[in-house]
Amino acid sequence: MLFAMAEHLELPRPWRLTLTAGWNLAESLGLPVAGYLVGARLGGRDAGMLAATAIVWLSVVGRKVVTGTVPGLLTISALVLTLQTAVVLATGSVLFFLLQFPLANLGLCLLFARTAPTRRPLVAQLAAEVVALRHPSHHAGLHKFFQGATWLWAGIFALTTIGMSILLATETAKAFLLFTTAATIGGVIAGTALSALWFVRVLRRFGLQVHFAQG
Repeated sequence: MLFAMAEHLELPRPWRLTLTAGWNLAESLGLPVAGYLVGARLGGRDAGMLAATAIVWLSVVGRKVVTGTVPGLLTISALVLTLQTAVVLATGSVLFFLLQFPLANLGLCLLFARTAPTRRPLVAQLAAEVVALRHPSHHAGLHKFFQGATWLWAGIFALTTIGMSILLATETAKAFLLFTTAATIGGVIAGTALSALWFVRVLRRFGLQVHFAQG
């Protein structure tokens, strides 16, 4: 019976799952966005970028001091914001301001690709942290899925980087921002849908089930 339980996956109860995912997203995305909006209103674009970066790094330090670890999503947010802020502050040029978007996606591509062939692919880490998914770490099929899904996201960010670079060279700033927003949202939706469908197929193939934790 214990062996059978170990071969399944576990999620927190729905209310705790919502709380865990909501906190991770608020910490990694919500707080920096709020910091940017307040900073930009008080001191302009550069102040907004600095405020967002400062808030996310304060969150990193706070997490490290309190828990001893830093969630992967928070690390990604800190690295991307730092890169974007450095580009924005280094030059006042509109071209270089827009360049932050393909550079940020390139950074994400490299980050996912670097962890994909390792024992701790980034998608597995994010699943454990953002939705508190518990799974048998020794399961070869699941490990291959997490590696493959990590490569998938690296590929999505690579394609987004290429697309943004082409748009940057051929479109106006307004059109570039419009297409970039659409491409980012579309890429996230497509990647999430493909990952979810792939995950369900893996579960069915190996006879695995997802259960909610007791209590």
